[in-house]
Amino acid sequence: MARTEVTPPVWLMGLSNLPYGLGGAVVLINVPQLLAARGVPQPTIAGVTAFAMIPGFLVFLVAPILDVRFSRKTYAFVFGPLSGALCVAGLLSLGDPSRLAVLLFAALSSAALFNSALGGWLGSQVAKDEESRLASWFTIGNIGGFGIGAILNMALMRGLPAPFGALAVGGVMALPLVILAAMPEAAAGIAGARESFANLGRDLRALLANKFVLRTIAMFALPTASFALTNSLGGLGNEFGASEQMVSIIAGVGVTVAGVIGSLLAPRLIGRMNPALFYLCIAGVGAAFTLSLLLMPRTPLIFAIALIGENIFQSAAFTAESTIIFRSIVNGSPLAATQFAVLNAATALPITYMQMVDGQAYGAGGLRGSLLADAGLSLIACAILYPLIRRWARTDRTEAMQPA
Repeated sequence: MARTEVTPPVWLMGLSNLPYGLGGAVVLINVPQLLAARGVPQPTIAGVTAFAMIPGFLVFLVAPILDVRFSRKTYAFVFGPLSGALCVAGLLSLGDPSRLAVLLFAALSSAALFNSALGGWLGSQVAKDEESRLASWFTIGNIGGFGIGAILNMALMRGLPAPFGALAVGGVMALPLVILAAMPEAAAGIAGARESFANLGRDLRALLANKFVLRTIAMFALPTASFALTNSLGGLGNEFGASEQMVSIIAGVGVTVAGVIGSLLAPRLIGRMNPALFYLCIAGVGAAFTLSLLLMPRTPLIFAIALIGENIFQSAAFTAESTIIFRSIVNGSPLAATQFAVLNAATALPITYMQMVDGQAYGAGGLRGSLLADAGLSLIACAILYPLIRRWARTDRTEAMQPA
């Protein structure tokens, strides 16, 4: 008798994204800590990390391979373990920064392709009214994996002799992939874009000409709800008189809890309004919160409030973005993974350039300058997008009312 595949609950499907967050923790938290402990200069550590992060917003260039020849389930099972294996190889190559940078670049490339294959696959597995819940747990998988990895990976690396610590990290990254075994294939078979690369090129042109895709890219590429301060506040604890130990606890446990809270709150609110307008609401309220920090004293308590608050808003924005992306994926779409990768890359772009903008503003005006730049540009983006989103909504309603 043939085995029937039973679709896991939505929350479990979302948690299959844990390897993506776990891999990010290796590159952004664990490796810098381990290199610093070896006395590697900070510019070298920053160079390794920056090079490794490039795939985050460039992987969409190779994402079309996820929609050619094999199923997305197959690609997820290939790139998930591969990213873990490359992280292990990187952790075993700490003595050679050049080799380490290449391995981590390859690890995050594999992790990003795993994330895109998974996103395209999961987007066709749930009903429309479950998409915001899937987006919520998909975000929790990323954020939770990052938080777990930041703490657990270091415990494994310090507590076990080489190479067993690194191998244990790889094992932890592979464990959530068990969830995928129970999930059915995507609705699209080997047809569509998988027929040939000629068809793939045709479908890619159609995808990039799709007005919804172009609108969404424009919306995500603006600095609307990037909350890039989450990546720099952790290094500014001294501005608030926060000790190194307190910064570590807040950045690990506090930020993870904040991310889960923001991700779980968002679906309860998305159902009450257009997801794009909800995205603008998060941006506007979050910018107001950022500006309120200008009026608060610089104490350790305010540091904790600032870092946790910014992460709550960012995780809610991530959930809104994922909901919009999942809703854009049509069941049976031959380019589901590519579409997920393109739109996901658009969300990564403002985080990258706003990191540089906030840094320049900090250099010119200290913490005050950074807060003003981050919140001010977000509010400007909201002002630009609000009339456009209202117009798009009216146009879509009018087109939906037209006879077929």
